[in-house]
Amino acid sequence: MLTDIHPKLPMRDIARTKDFYLNNLGFIELGDYGDYLMVKKDNIEIHFFEFKGLDPKENYGQVYIRTEDIDKLYQSLLDSKIGIHPNGHLQIKPWGQREFALLDPDNNLLTFGQNI
Repeated sequence: MLTDIHPKLPMRDIARTKDFYLNNLGFIELGDYGDYLMVKKDNIEIHFFEFKGLDPKENYGQVYIRTEDIDKLYQSLLDSKIGIHPNGHLQIKPWGQREFALLDPDNNLLTFGQNI
């Protein structure tokens, strides 16, 4: 029986990744192992592995995060001046979700969605 999923995304610099997720997105640190980072917020965890040779322009790392109050989350990120993806502002999608997206420092795409 499957119980959880914790996506693993590439990162070039653990300090920069940690700063972005902890200070900009409000995650807490679960573990920093030098070349591996684990963060958590509410009921989700994201893990990161070191990939120093990563070219952010060629990174296709993505994760979809469901939320229960997308309007509040979206506004809090705007208020904190967190950059929303230019093509990812809050909108209703044909598949019945309200979504928005942003990029982390390594161009991992974080899409946030809520059922409508």
